[in-house]
Amino acid sequence: MEGKKKGLSISLTTQILFATFGGIIFGAIVGEWASNLKFIGDIFLRLIQMSVVLLVMSAVAAAVGSGDGQDVGKMGFHTFKWIIGFTVISAGFGVVLSMLLKPGVGIELVSAEDVANATVESASLQETILGFVPTNVISSMSEGAMVPCIVFALFFGIAMGAYTKQSGNRIIVDWVKGINAVITNIIKTVMTIAPIGIFCLLANVAGSTGLKVIIPMLKFLGLLLIGDAIQFLLFGPFTAALCKVNVAKMPKKFAKMSIMAVTTTSGAICLPTKMEDAVTKFGVSRKVADFTGPITMSMNSCGAAQCYVAAIFFMAQSTGINMSVYQMGMAILLSCLMCMGTISVPGGSVIVYTFLASSLGLPLESIAVLIGIDWFAGMFRTLMNVDVDVMVGMLVASKLGELDRDVYNEKKTVTYN
Repeated sequence: MEGKKKGLSISLTTQILFATFGGIIFGAIVGEWASNLKFIGDIFLRLIQMSVVLLVMSAVAAAVGSGDGQDVGKMGFHTFKWIIGFTVISAGFGVVLSMLLKPGVGIELVSAEDVANATVESASLQETILGFVPTNVISSMSEGAMVPCIVFALFFGIAMGAYTKQSGNRIIVDWVKGINAVITNIIKTVMTIAPIGIFCLLANVAGSTGLKVIIPMLKFLGLLLIGDAIQFLLFGPFTAALCKVNVAKMPKKFAKMSIMAVTTTSGAICLPTKMEDAVTKFGVSRKVADFTGPITMSMNSCGAAQCYVAAIFFMAQSTGINMSVYQMGMAILLSCLMCMGTISVPGGSVIVYTFLASSLGLPLESIAVLIGIDWFAGMFRTLMNVDVDVMVGMLVASKLGELDRDVYNEKKTVTYN
């Protein structure tokens, strides 16, 4: 009987894949009525989001507070080294592909009235960076501001580690780890309904948006797809070579989190799945995964960097502006900076588009077009972001001797708990 039950079971990854195609087909058939299902998908997203802040803060604090200062320093150095490296390279690809494919050429812009209705007020670069430091961590938690929460968790973890070392009392460390375990269990429970939530979300998108917005922007979306493919072909073998593992095993290991990334377009929603798979499929130690996972979610945005650079070129090309070398350099710099701590839920890029256009003196007429296809662009942004996050974790773990290659090679099984 047990053998039969096992044979009939369908993995969550497969269920999500069926839900993805089923939602798109259903939405395309029933049309706008599918928007009635959106609230079910939104409930799923909210159930994940309600736990993400506590998951991030407890994971970072536990990872920092459980190790010594030298371990934390090494993890931090190597994590940010790879974050910066991958992000700059991705932004560079955005420039090259935008110059070759010219995504904004031939696009008919929408009216100024549509733009005015679609744009939002943007913050200055100084305000953005200042916002990384919280004045009230409870307020940051309630707003879901990830970077301020991570900054507080880092300080909390350092202070907790110092207190534990001085007093020998591990009550606080165990308490934080206990909270993390409870939150992890909540998210595992919520993930059982992921196929239903994803089906409803994609049915709404297919039914309400359809192809009317995508067709004029296929060149822009194609640029993001090509950029993702090229980067995976480079970053995957590079990571595998440095970590001394078989690159051919990567696609299957990335499958579940990749489907989650494409269907939810949210790094925050993918965080629990990404952290669990990093440990159970890629062999990254729990200590490194808990440290690198939340930080890379907020600060490693390769897909976003490429997308923002392409958006800048699109805005310039669609309005007949030839960008100078200085503007291209600023496009890379601003895109990389805006990747740090930008909103990690669907729709957050609208603020970034507005900021980039105003900072570089580009007309705002094309922003509404970008907003119209932002959900689809978000698929490619999030896919790249999430998968490279794990590569960063692998590289850090390998450097610190925290990568279990037996787990990666499926010779040993571990659990995330």
